[in-house]
Amino acid sequence: MVTLNRTREVNETLVKEKEAAFAEFIQRKGLKTTRQRNTIISTFFRLRGHISVEELLNEVKKVNPRIGYATVYRTLHLLVESGLVEERRFGDGLARYEGHSDVEHHDHMICLECGEISEFYNPRLEALQEKLAEENNFEIFRHRLELYGACKDKTACQARKGKKAAKSQGA
Repeated sequence: MVTLNRTREVNETLVKEKEAAFAEFIQRKGLKTTRQRNTIISTFFRLRGHISVEELLNEVKKVNPRIGYATVYRTLHLLVESGLVEERRFGDGLARYEGHSDVEHHDHMICLECGEISEFYNPRLEALQEKLAEENNFEIFRHRLELYGACKDKTACQARKGKKAAKSQGA
């Protein structure tokens, strides 16, 4: 199993490609390109992880405090419609958004204690899925694997949980 590292440097070439793809999508739909949308798009593709509307709004406001929740929300839904972003729900009541990264496919482990979402890729698991599909005369188009459990490192888990609680009370 390979745990994916989402803390690496931003790939500016990838960000520019995503921005250009979204601009083409907007043009095909006959919508306007706006500075606010561009700020949201640029900010989103520079972030890592599974971003909620509120988290993106907080980051966007650092660049342009006049951008509101509704604009961020609508832009995220356009990103999903464009196919550049997936909306994910991990059982905590929040919609989170994940940009398609330079890693084509990955799965998730979600801690029910602290909410940490870890990404992983396992070629043996992928091969097993293909084998099962073949044995059952089935063609897989896509799949999502989400494993729910708890962090084994209870100290780190509690620290993350406390940090998230403090952050939500300060918001």
